[in-house]
Order: sequence, then structure tokens, then C-alpha cells
Amino acid sequence: MKNELKIRLFSYDHRLLDDVVRNIMKSMDEIGVKVRGPIPLPTKKEVFTICRSPHVNKPSREQFERRTHKRLLIIDGNNGEVIKKLKSISLASGIEIKISL
Repeated sequence: MKNELKIRLFSYDHRLLDDVVRNIMKSMDEIGVKVRGPIPLPTKKEVFTICRSPHVNKPSREQFERRTHKRLLIIDGNNGEVIKKLKSISLASGIEIKISL
């Protein structure tokens, strides 16, 4: 079994997401751990259509969309120092992170 840690990052803002990924990569380079990635995962696009005036002007509609950008990092050599370093990294609001072994 490989000793690797998979980190998935999600955000609506791709620039903020890339900054956090760079921050994680830099901190892993400081302790000398090999990192594969960032691997861009498919962007989830949700479109919402809302009637502007439901009673009078039925054809008048407005559309909104929300894009969820995702990145994957794979860290080889999972040990206590890696976990300690990951806990010390400050994440900006709007970033969701999922860590799996």
C-alpha cells in the first residue's frame, strides 16, 4: 500500500484556489516532501433560471451560473510532520478542503 495523502480543494474563485495550492506546494517543499499536482479536475457548472415576473411577463427570465473549480494534490511520504505543516497553513474563506489517505 502506498503511503500517500490526497488533498482535494474546491472553490468558486479559481485565483484564490491557485494561491492556496501554491502555498501548500511551497510549505511541502520546505520539509522536502514530493508533491504531485496540482491536477485540475473538471469544473462543475450550475445554471439557474429564474422568472423575473412570474405573473405578467412569463418569457422574461434571468440566468445565473455558479462554477466550482477543483484541484487535486497528491503528497507522497505521509508522516506526522506533513500533517503538522498542513494544519498550520491558513486557508482563505471560500476554500473547501477534503483530505483522504
